[in-house]
Amino acid sequence: MSFSTGSSTQQSDINVTPLIDVLLVLLIIFMVIVPVVPNGLKASSPQPAKSSVPEEPHPATIVLQVQSHAGSLPTYRINDQLIAKDAISSRLTQIFSTRQEKVMFVKGDAELNFDSIAEVIGYAHAADVSTVGMLTPGVERWQ
Repeated sequence: MSFSTGSSTQQSDINVTPLIDVLLVLLIIFMVIVPVVPNGLKASSPQPAKSSVPEEPHPATIVLQVQSHAGSLPTYRINDQLIAKDAISSRLTQIFSTRQEKVMFVKGDAELNFDSIAEVIGYAHAADVSTVGMLTPGVERWQ
């Protein structure tokens, strides 16, 4: 501020230089902080089908049942369709060759040894099944 000493009236002026300096510093700070705006949105386009062979309708869930019989060898069913033990691997390969979702469930009787179930899980992994789930009586009650 400046004051005049010779007259009875006082005159004061605001020194705007520090104010302009503060405003320039704030302007630079806000220019640095503002993020860079992306040029466009990233979107994925639809992909063509893997094969031109039309897919046959198939059930959404594949359940392989291992049933025990008193004193005899277990029987195997894929979605309630009886299948021989030596045909399980080829049938699973056939089923999952056209599917994108490679999920299968195994349901076994309580009287079975786990060896029978583990063997079926091995067949599933050989058929390139990525996820094998176990159906237990507790899980079936919640369906």
